[in-house]
Amino acid sequence: MTPLAPISNTARILLGVSFFILFIAAWAFATFGGYVSKTFLADPLTMVQDGWLLLTRHNFSFDIGVTIWRVIGGFILASLIAVPLGILMGAYKPIEALLEPFVSFARYLPASAFIPLLILWSGIGELQKLLVIFIGAVFQIILMVAGSVGSVRRDLVEAALTLGARDQGILARVLIPSAAPNIAEILRLVLGWAWTYVIVAELIGSSSGIGHMIIDSQALLATGQIIFGIIVIGIIGLISDYLFKAANRWLFPWSQI
Repeated sequence: MTPLAPISNTARILLGVSFFILFIAAWAFATFGGYVSKTFLADPLTMVQDGWLLLTRHNFSFDIGVTIWRVIGGFILASLIAVPLGILMGAYKPIEALLEPFVSFARYLPASAFIPLLILWSGIGELQKLLVIFIGAVFQIILMVAGSVGSVRRDLVEAALTLGARDQGILARVLIPSAAPNIAEILRLVLGWAWTYVIVAELIGSSSGIGHMIIDSQALLATGQIIFGIIVIGIIGLISDYLFKAANRWLFPWSQI
């Protein structure tokens, strides 16, 4: 292997699949071989059986849909506020000087710490879950977008000024198009973080969702159900990640050059 040397798509897929196979094989060896008690870790076959029962008898598909809705809703709310603020912070230094200290402070506050307050303010309904995701994502997106816009090549801005562009034209025709692929990549990454926030929100005061199922399964020591819920989250995240990448390639083809 040579550092940074590209590989074919076929090799990439085969290597990625092979690691999953090795991981499942090690899991099966540890559980079927009796090295780990089933009380603490269910074997792959038990996990599949428990997952099938969840889907066919306990309406787990509804919980999956509820969790997906919460992730998408909270993430969109955060993006609608964070992306414009991040663009303004990156483009205009006075706005950056005004907002950056507070945003840098707020992004270190764990979203889970706000759950007791959010329950007091908005109850244990959907709004509370959406706000947990919003708090966890919005400040991260603002700073990352601001950094992306602020790092646009200075010579592009100077060329636009030389050609007679005004402030709004530079923002709309230079800064935003140049930073758009990076902004889309930032949103793809933060969407993955949103899944951790929603599960935390669903562990407390929730009557539906994947996190609710996991906490109920913990009380029953049903590790197969817990593992199935975790795997479902990973599969949904993997699918959304690939869809995000495909959308980014389609929307910003110049970033692939």
